[in-house]
Amino acid sequence: MTSDGSAGRRSWVEQIMGMPISLHVRQGADTSAIAAAFAWLRRVDRMFSLHRPDSQVSELNRGVRALADCDPLMREVLDLCELARERTGGCFDALLPGPDGRVAFDPSGLVKGWAVERAGDLLTDRGVADFSLNAGGDIVLRVGAGLPRWRVGVEDPAAPERLCAVLELGDTAVATSGTARRGAHIVDPRTGRRIGGTVSVTVLGPSLTWADVYATAAVVRGPDDLDWLAAHPDHQALAVDGSGSIAATPGLHTLVRRR
Repeated sequence: MTSDGSAGRRSWVEQIMGMPISLHVRQGADTSAIAAAFAWLRRVDRMFSLHRPDSQVSELNRGVRALADCDPLMREVLDLCELARERTGGCFDALLPGPDGRVAFDPSGLVKGWAVERAGDLLTDRGVADFSLNAGGDIVLRVGAGLPRWRVGVEDPAAPERLCAVLELGDTAVATSGTARRGAHIVDPRTGRRIGGTVSVTVLGPSLTWADVYATAAVVRGPDDLDWLAAHPDHQALAVDGSGSIAATPGLHTLVRRR
């Protein structure tokens, strides 16, 4: 854990879940709360990582551990994944074919957002009033009294070194899903096929768990089909394709500052 030491603002970065997770605090930095938030994220990684053979989810998929023998958080996540499948009409599903062709439980499309949301709640509950907690583009934002909104850049998926838009945001959650950084890693659960092309979808909402789920589902549906989010009025979306063309839900236009 490192701090930049600048007056009035501190930052920390830890490598968890195979990515750098960064925390920027402009007001009310309580080091014990911050340590607890990162400890929670490490706990989730140990339990849910598909890359760790000793994780509970890996043992569950191999059949060497029963669900009843898992931490109760496993059942919580399993139930959330089923709810996510229902809410997205099957465009999100944690039950996917594994490398051997057998169906395996892969909650990674939900767990990161859920874990970071819970870490943000932990910080808030312990008095950290102003922060940006960012895990690979999935972000929880809180704005302290008298401080400006956070500015969040949206990458151009065809050229990630460029920003195609900037969002000025208060207390909210931001999740981005797409093919720019990791290639065709998102699977359409309805067909079993990987999503091709270059696309990025950013979803804003009150809950990072659901913003993350809806961003993944939006990539599966395609960047031209954002109307289904109207059923979730607390969420807004911004989709960018490989040509740099931007589509947004109506409520998001007022937050976009074009580059």
